[in-house]
Amino acid sequence: KVVVVAGGGAIGSATVHRLADAGARVVVGDLNGEHAASLAESVREGGGHCIGMGFDIADEASVRALVDAAVEEYGGIDAMHVNAADLQVVNQDSNVLNEPLAVFDQTLRVSLRGHFLCTRAVLPELLRRGGGSIVYTSSVAAAVGEPVRPAYAIAKAGIEALMRHVASGWGKDRIRANAVAPGLVITPAMASGLPEEARKQVLKSVRSARLGKPDDIASMVAFLVSDESEWINGQVYSVDGGTLFRL
Repeated sequence: KVVVVAGGGAIGSATVHRLADAGARVVVGDLNGEHAASLAESVREGGGHCIGMGFDIADEASVRALVDAAVEEYGGIDAMHVNAADLQVVNQDSNVLNEPLAVFDQTLRVSLRGHFLCTRAVLPELLRRGGGSIVYTSSVAAAVGEPVRPAYAIAKAGIEALMRHVASGWGKDRIRANAVAPGLVITPAMASGLPEEARKQVLKSVRSARLGKPDDIASMVAFLVSDESEWINGQVYSVDGGTLFRL
């Protein structure tokens, strides 16, 4: 399969390697083009197939260029993992009374409008292949009702609505759309700066013996783009160590 990964951060990087190890041809785009290129090179050094490029999910031309690059390099697209977010503004996402409007606008611009742009760009290519899969990265924040981060929660809830729209509108055309909702995932950057006491407090909030890793999310994404999940459509999967229980 040819899979586009839109966003090559910690979860995106783990997903790129997981997909490449399974034999996929991967195209990864990231706001940091050097990181995307380095990630692709590491995949190729391991014997996989991958190209990386700079990409801004909030810019329609940039999104189109990422999709076009995948089609030009590999002849088509079978799946996309939409995984980009502006994590620089998360700490400023306070509450509906105090939050600067610019923070709200930027969060939705990247974490919702950008996912809409990716969907519009890749859907015609999936239809040309006779079907395919889109996997969106949502979050438990869409459902738990936090007293902070309203913009982030709104964006993630909107992603889930977008996912259901795609599943409903094109399911008969063999298009599948699903979302992965991670809990707190400890990235390598977070692990190096997370005090042991804070780690213990976080662990108390989950029904699991350990904290989350990017590989946990990557495994679910790989399953959802594979043929093994062919009869799964329009679903949100919590991968969060049991933080949130869904009916």
